[in-house]
Amino acid sequence: MSTPIKRVVVVGNGIAGLTAADSLRESGFDGELTIVGDEPHPAYSRPALSKALLLDGDDMSSHELPPPTHGANEIRGVRASGLDVERRLVSLEDGTALPYDRLVIATGSRARRLSDLPEELTLRGLDDALTLRGRLAASPSVVVVGGGPLGMEIASGCLAAGCRVTLVSQGTPLIVQLGPYLADVFVKAALDRGLTVVETGGARLEGQAGDARVVLEDGAVLQAGLVISAVGDVPNTDWLADTGMVEKGVLQVDSRGLVRPDIAAVGDPAAFPTPYGRRRIPLWSSAIEQAKVAAAALVRGDEAPPLRFQPYFWTEQFGLSLKAVGYLPVQGEPTYVEGGPGGSSLMRWSHDDGSGTAVALNHRIPIPRLRRLSQGTG
Repeated sequence: MSTPIKRVVVVGNGIAGLTAADSLRESGFDGELTIVGDEPHPAYSRPALSKALLLDGDDMSSHELPPPTHGANEIRGVRASGLDVERRLVSLEDGTALPYDRLVIATGSRARRLSDLPEELTLRGLDDALTLRGRLAASPSVVVVGGGPLGMEIASGCLAAGCRVTLVSQGTPLIVQLGPYLADVFVKAALDRGLTVVETGGARLEGQAGDARVVLEDGAVLQAGLVISAVGDVPNTDWLADTGMVEKGVLQVDSRGLVRPDIAAVGDPAAFPTPYGRRRIPLWSSAIEQAKVAAAALVRGDEAPPLRFQPYFWTEQFGLSLKAVGYLPVQGEPTYVEGGPGGSSLMRWSHDDGSGTAVALNHRIPIPRLRRLSQGTG
């Protein structure tokens, strides 16, 4: 860079912000580093919230990450409220203004809600998970609205906690995310474990405080002791509304994660180039890879390599563990590399552009091999 970088501000203390801070140091930045997070907690593993944390008994450590080594000044429990790109100032809701030479936007996303009813629970942050964990102790009847990976993981955890669970899904659960073949595998496992699945064209929450109910498209009403929605997320970009950088709620970044030479955006708020167009890929692995590349680009500019991203997705639910490398959903039947239907297996789907998607189902396999398998060289 032509001018020295003395101060970097990272807005967001999730895995994207944490990785960006570590990568800035690894790229040679030794100046003043500040991380702002709207939660009071240190960075934690968000995927664990809908998996191990709901089921770990007395063990409350599954979401914890190793202590950071980046040496940043951490400001927790305070939201960013505005950004002046010309003066290079980040405004916080407590009135603080943070100057920067380079900025990383890693503010994540929040749960999309169906209503303003306090009875509608969502699972996005650590406090949400702890609240849900506490509520499950009484084994209430549960309705989960949303048939994506998060909704299915929540439903699985509630069943394991001894609850009677109904899942409301717009179409077959997981079919949008995984494709019909894999969706059928998971739905069968869920039904075998006692999940009730209700497919509908739409659902809404109605009622008043203390009396929430789920109303389906056909007018049928579902009531339960606990209603949890998992119907998507909303990128946290509201605080950037006056910057002119936000397009349709997201930040468009280049192949190095830069919105402009002095500002990077990583994780959930960022839409970056992929072989299938500019897309937002709100996955844990995506946030990490984006943050590494963007941090290097802020320090080294065009000398930094662009993002070479290969999606990695995993889920654990209803006694099944799935790891996938490559773009999802997949269509048609797989080629079985090891195993076969109904058991531990390695599968591969080939795509028209020459790429592939490799999937391990209840199979222990090193991720590097799964990556090679997706490329047809495993």
